[in-house]
Amino acid sequence: MSVPVASIASAGSFKNPKLTAIPDVQIDKSGKMKYILIKVHDPEKDREFKHIVRGICKAEYHADIFDEISPNIESKGLDCECVGGGRIQVDPSKKTLQIYGYSQGFGRAEHAITAKILERKYKEYDISFNNDGY
Repeated sequence: MSVPVASIASAGSFKNPKLTAIPDVQIDKSGKMKYILIKVHDPEKDREFKHIVRGICKAEYHADIFDEISPNIESKGLDCECVGGGRIQVDPSKKTLQIYGYSQGFGRAEHAITAKILERKYKEYDISFNNDGY
């Protein structure tokens, strides 16, 4: 997966304590879930941002995930916007993560960026993505 690092996070984001305090990935440990890709940025630091992934199996809508986590991010003095969504299927027994689909409300996330972020946390997993399905 060839995704420029600058697409995932700005160069200064790794030195920004407010941005580094936000985990890159928080998804349920197994099952099929809706997920969203969120761009988090510091309004006090021009152009400093990073993308994060959030996924919850029991979320009825992608917006439910954003509504649940955005107040926590904003309480830390950061701004955030959902840049798309989809689904993730996690199978810990096979060590696989499948990313696919889209969000009707937010549109399709850039699955290549999502996969690259997940690779950092799930180093021993086989991670794949496609644009099929809903």
